[in-house]
Amino acid sequence: MNKEKIKLFLVDDDAVFLKLLEIEFLEHADFTIETYATGELCLDSLSHNPDVIILDYHLDGIDAYAMNGIETLDKIKSYNPDIPVVMLSSQDKIDVAIDCMHHRAFDYVVKSETAFMRIKTIITTIFRYKKMEKELKWYMERM
Repeated sequence: MNKEKIKLFLVDDDAVFLKLLEIEFLEHADFTIETYATGELCLDSLSHNPDVIILDYHLDGIDAYAMNGIETLDKIKSYNPDIPVVMLSSQDKIDVAIDCMHHRAFDYVVKSETAFMRIKTIITTIFRYKKMEKELKWYMERM
């Protein structure tokens, strides 16, 4: 059976972390991956219809005037509120995570040695929800 690959956008201004994350996903999962160093580049490519976006919280390492992760998240949600966005940050602060959730992030992950496994688990959860939504819609249409 030929399954369609999940299209994943990885957005981070830390080139080394971005490359490590990309390698992890390519080695351990079946994804099509597009990487972006800024929120602006990600936004310019939303027409590529990502299934999930992993988005860094700060995004100011390359350009101090670049959009931050929250601004990028808001624009993604304006473009398509159904794209799940997982925020990624080196900050282990509950107020940062809460702020991300208020802006409609699906989840928040702290950059660490377990970040890849956590993100992979979150993506699995996202697709379980999507499958349940489809099944519920199918069921409701037949009632």
